Amino acid sequence: MSEVRVLVYQVARDEAELAAVREAYHQVSGRLAEVPGMLGNELLRQAHDPLSLVVVSRWASMADFETWESGAEHREDTAPLRPYRDTRTGTPFAVYQVDAVH
Repeated sequence: MSEVRVLVYQVARDEAELAAVREAYHQVSGRLAEVPGMLGNELLRQAHDPLSLVVVSRWASMADFETWESGAEHREDTAPLRPYRDTRTGTPFAVYQVDAVH
């Protein structure tokens, strides 16, 4: 059983919205702190496009992530970040299993 990383791409249109994304991230993180299998998360800001962000969450297993994702709490837990989801690429999120670690 390997860990899973979930990347959810976010975008802000200006500095005020960037502050709103940060606030929403902290709200969501607080809600997810008690979810079984959630190991942690972080908000990353792109170095060359500072209004593009990604939330990276770490899960103990794909089963833990899928259990949470299929539950009723999933949409409510992540609602504060949903308005800032970056849909420019057509796929606003990605799920990766850890394949190797050095």
